[in-house]
Amino acid sequence: MQLSPTSVSRLDQSFRWPGGARVGIIFNVAYEGWSEGQTPGLGPMGNPLRPGHVDVNALSWGLYGPTRGIWRALEIAERNAVPLSVMVNGVLAEKWPDTVKAIHAAKHEIVAHSYGMDVIPVYLDEAGQRENIKRTTALIADLTGETPRGWISPRGTGSLVHNALLAEAGYLHQGDCNDDDLPYRLNYGERSIVGVPLTMDVNDLPSAIRYGNNARSLVEQFDDLLEASLERETSPLFFDVTIHAHVYGRPAGAWTFDVMMQKAKAARGVWIGTRQQAAEHALNYWT
Repeated sequence: MQLSPTSVSRLDQSFRWPGGARVGIIFNVAYEGWSEGQTPGLGPMGNPLRPGHVDVNALSWGLYGPTRGIWRALEIAERNAVPLSVMVNGVLAEKWPDTVKAIHAAKHEIVAHSYGMDVIPVYLDEAGQRENIKRTTALIADLTGETPRGWISPRGTGSLVHNALLAEAGYLHQGDCNDDDLPYRLNYGERSIVGVPLTMDVNDLPSAIRYGNNARSLVEQFDDLLEASLERETSPLFFDVTIHAHVYGRPAGAWTFDVMMQKAKAARGVWIGTRQQAAEHALNYWT
């Protein structure tokens, strides 16, 4: 099979989002789980344990996502009538099936997020990557009755051949890219896949955990980016608003998701949609 793209199709200045909007916003929830015996690499304490010890603090921190965080995020989205793109690990379909069913029942997009956060494609050989795609896809599809159309790898890191493998598996879009303001199409001979860049400017995990900002600073970042996009930029673009179910799925941060949704809905000339909708709209533009 063709492992490197034969060509790349990008959008031009004439592109507009549905309704003629120049600016698009996608609200994401990173709903994350880890393989049995694995724990998050980051925890609220910030200081890693010595090698060879299970960090039960980080483990418990991560488990907030399925017990409380995802439910709070879904309630906020319902209240604001905003569609979500929810990154879901395959292991969650095994261990917390009711949560994954609830995401699907609410008609949000489920984006495959590898089997577990510890299963990063670049660490696997080609056969291992194919098996991970197959396993993750099947777990979600068997539970919900709908095959996921989009994929984002843990930490947005696929591999040099992973996009081609996703195209081979029939995926419509992937988010393991950061190199454009708009979706673009990677062509692999007769197959193709749309890259929908995963922007990191409004993301709770680096803001709160890596940089130690308070929750209000995420709203300020959103405000500045929205203003710049509408009043200073002239080109078409989109950006993501992302929270993690185990980080700002908590009361201390969830309110920011609510506020940012309200601000996005009140802004004029803004389209709000899912990653799948963005990919499909871009494909219509090319055809």
